[in-house]
Amino acid sequence: MTELPHEAPAPIKLDTRSSAGNMISEQQTSTASMAVEMPPPAADDMLSAGSEITHLYLTFDTSLPPPNTTKPSSPSSSPAPAPPNLIPYTNPVLWSSSKKHLMLALSCIATFLTAYTSGSYSPPAHLMREDMGASSNVAVLTGITSFCLGFGFAPMFLAPFSEMNGRYPVFVVSGIVYVVFQAVCGVVRSLAGMIVARAFVGIGASVFSTMVGGVIADMWGKEGRNTPMALFSGSVLAGTGAGPLVGAVMAYWMDDDIFDNGVGNVGVEAPWKWIFWHQVIMGVVLMVALVVLFKESRGSVLLSRKARALNKWYEELEKAGCYGVFLAGEAGDGDGDDTGRSGPADELKTKLPTSSTSLEEGGSSTDEETGSIMGTGVEQDDDPTPTSNNTTTKTSLKRIRWKVKEDEERSSIVKMITVSVTRPFGMLFTEPVVFFFSLWVAFAWGVLYLTFGSIPLVFRRQYGWDLEKSGLVFVSLIIGAILATSIGIWQEKVLHHPQWTSPLKEMAIDNSSSSDIEQQQQQQQALTHTTSHNENNYNIAPSDNSPFWTFIRRHFPADAPESRLYFTCLTSTLLPIGMFIFGFTAQPNIPWIAPAIGITLATMGILSIYLAVFNYLADTYHKYASSALAAQSLCRNILGGVFPLVTHALFVNLGEARAAGLLGGIATALTVVPWVLVFFGERIRARSPFATQLKMV
Repeated sequence: MTELPHEAPAPIKLDTRSSAGNMISEQQTSTASMAVEMPPPAADDMLSAGSEITHLYLTFDTSLPPPNTTKPSSPSSSPAPAPPNLIPYTNPVLWSSSKKHLMLALSCIATFLTAYTSGSYSPPAHLMREDMGASSNVAVLTGITSFCLGFGFAPMFLAPFSEMNGRYPVFVVSGIVYVVFQAVCGVVRSLAGMIVARAFVGIGASVFSTMVGGVIADMWGKEGRNTPMALFSGSVLAGTGAGPLVGAVMAYWMDDDIFDNGVGNVGVEAPWKWIFWHQVIMGVVLMVALVVLFKESRGSVLLSRKARALNKWYEELEKAGCYGVFLAGEAGDGDGDDTGRSGPADELKTKLPTSSTSLEEGGSSTDEETGSIMGTGVEQDDDPTPTSNNTTTKTSLKRIRWKVKEDEERSSIVKMITVSVTRPFGMLFTEPVVFFFSLWVAFAWGVLYLTFGSIPLVFRRQYGWDLEKSGLVFVSLIIGAILATSIGIWQEKVLHHPQWTSPLKEMAIDNSSSSDIEQQQQQQQALTHTTSHNENNYNIAPSDNSPFWTFIRRHFPADAPESRLYFTCLTSTLLPIGMFIFGFTAQPNIPWIAPAIGITLATMGILSIYLAVFNYLADTYHKYASSALAAQSLCRNILGGVFPLVTHALFVNLGEARAAGLLGGIATALTVVPWVLVFFGERIRARSPFATQLKMV
């Protein structure tokens, strides 16, 4: 086919704001952008149903070429179809802040509720024992163990389905499983049935904890995800504290109704079952909100849907007699990288509105953000200089279909599940970082679950408190979660302090002339101004080459993966400190507030460990991060399920001081883990086969 020169269309600047400064509707913007039209092709350049179809890769950064809307010489009765609405397939990184915050709020509420479920089971254990005829409270508490096992293993099987079908269907189906088996717990009559039902509750609930991190990563890049992750982590621990708090109050009053008033065994109508039924009600409300408000956030799935929508439109255009799209330069000939970014950029400088979002974070042009179909298939230029409307380039008419690289690279579901199940175990036993991080966070999680039984037990033994009063001590966990979340957000802002992230090289400054120094300081001043605007307007000097900041930048670089651990080296010590305070101050002659403060400090340490482990593994292992996180999640939930079974024996046989001292001593030994990585992390990562492979990619 002979290529004929066509004059490129004049660039169209879309103003997405009205005169009042308010955003106009996305549909209006999308419709306006459809006005881009190419001159009609020459007669010998027309395509037909027999013309070859070229397949191009579609990405969020692909500028979509304008279609040929010229009818062939033969009459056609069907009109050209309207273009598809591509707004639902917008890159999640480019979503509006309100949409991101709504998604984050839904995810955190779901996480809070599932954590609430894990802790609310323990307080009515003695009521369930009497009603079900169990031998002991420990036997009833195996319901926590089965919940944790389901919680730990399920993500390994569910993750591949999330990769293939997206977050939304997995969230909805898992949520239904969670709510249904919560209801089963409310009607089951036997302990065996309760244990099995709790396992399925854990399977359904696992999605709302383990996959929320993926949802956050879908919407925020590395630099912006710490605050959402801190809020997510805080909701986990707040829910873990709220569950036993409410459960203890309900169990106390239900205990009076059943036994003090002589009602006896009331079977299915036992009031303690309302501990499950009120969660069913909350779960139903949550599911309605998720079905209506939650949106798909997985980028590869959205791209696949976008490709299908565009390909369907092209087929409809061809049925109406309109064949092909206009591609610039050498694009669309099937040669080269076939990415859909046609031709050398220097052949055509078609100026489209661009987004400031970086490519690393999945950024794309504004036409992607508004769902428009515009452009000429040319990779956009970063040069802000306006281009003349008279710019001319060669364009060709091509029949194309879009495809997504992730779809081609995806294995069969059986292979994906096999890898999802086996790789975490492989990394757990071959990667020292994964092993010790899993051990560290698993122990911290075990201590957290140990509080389900230790708080009521200790405060009853030492202060003579009843179940309701001791249950109120769980407010300490909620306070600790709130404080630790605030610290987690604050420490990220400190880490991005302009003087810490300064690109100035101290050695270069030391050996530079005064003019060089002035030039570097001017560059640093400009950087500081920009960073200050993005980081809550720090009021600092434009350049600070003090010995303190020089030392910090040289020995603790802000861009290293270990930067996630700098503050954790200090905040993680709150776990052993809190345990020591809890154990050694839990005495009748010491006010109850002292051990409660210890619980708060321990909770703060647990959350800092949890947040650091997630962020560090995600930053270090990238595409293998899901396997590394699955390994730590499994270890975490196994110890979380075991510790409640040994709580009573540990504190009764050793006493409060020695039991808490033992736990605090182990926690103290494990605090060496982040210190080792801060000073030797680069060398350790250099020996990692997974980390080395990522560097070679």
